[in-house]
Amino acid sequence: MSTPRPAAELFSLEGRTALVTGASAGLGGRFATVLAQAGATVFAAARRTGPLRELAGSHPRIHAVTCDVSVAADRVRLVETALAAGGRIDVLVNNAAMPGATRAEDESPDAFADVLGVNLTAPFHLARLTAEAPAGGRAGGPSIINVSSILGLVSAAPLGGASYAASKAGLIGLTRELAGQWGAAGTRVNALAPGWFRTEMTADLFGDERSARWVGRNTLLGRGGHAHELDGALLFLASDASSYCTGQILTVDGGWTAR
Repeated sequence: MSTPRPAAELFSLEGRTALVTGASAGLGGRFATVLAQAGATVFAAARRTGPLRELAGSHPRIHAVTCDVSVAADRVRLVETALAAGGRIDVLVNNAAMPGATRAEDESPDAFADVLGVNLTAPFHLARLTAEAPAGGRAGGPSIINVSSILGLVSAAPLGGASYAASKAGLIGLTRELAGQWGAAGTRVNALAPGWFRTEMTADLFGDERSARWVGRNTLLGRGGHAHELDGALLFLASDASSYCTGQILTVDGGWTAR
C-alpha cells in the first residue's frame, strides 16, 4: 500500500500549465485565480482585453490571451501560445459560454447555432487540441474540465433557454464520450455542473427579489451559491486528487437537482 500524500501536495498544481476560457469575468476569473494560487501557470482567455489584463495584474502566474473562442483560428492560437511558453498543457477549463433567448419561440435557428458554437463546438475543439498536444515529459494526459450546468441535467422553466440547455446537456454527453475515447492515453475528461451562482450572467436573476426567492425556495440549502464554493470542486478535478476520476459530472448546486 502506498503512503498517503499530504493534502496540500495532493491538490497542488505546482509546475503545471492551465488554460481557462471565459476568464474576463464571473466564474472564469475566479477559476484562473484559484488555479494560479495552487501553483499553476494560467493562460486566461476571453474577448475583453481590459478585464483580462486586470486579472493578469492580480497574480504573477496569470497571463492574458485575448481570444474569441467562436473563431477556430483563435482557439488554435490560444493553445499554441500556452505550448510555446510552457511546452505542455496540464489543465483545460472550458468555461466560456453565452446565453440564448429564454423563450424557445424567440430564438431563431441561426441564433441557436451560434450558442452551440460557443458552448459546445469550441470546447470540443479546445479539448481535442489539448489532448493532441505534446506531453512535454508529463506522465499521462491532461485533465480537461468542461463547465456545464444544472440546465444540462434538468429543466429550469420558466427560466433557462433551449439553446443554452441543449449546449450544456451536449457538453455532458461530450464529456463522457471523450473520457471513453481518451482514457487509455491517460487523458481525463470531467464536467463541473454549477447551480445558481451569483455571476455577471445571473445578475438580473439575483437582482430581482421574486426570482431570488424562487432560487432559494427550490434549492435545498435555501440560497444561491457563492463563487468560492466551486473552488474545491475545481481543484479536485484539476489536480491529482481526482487521478482515478474521468467521465464524471460533479454537480455543485446546493441540492437543486436532488429535489
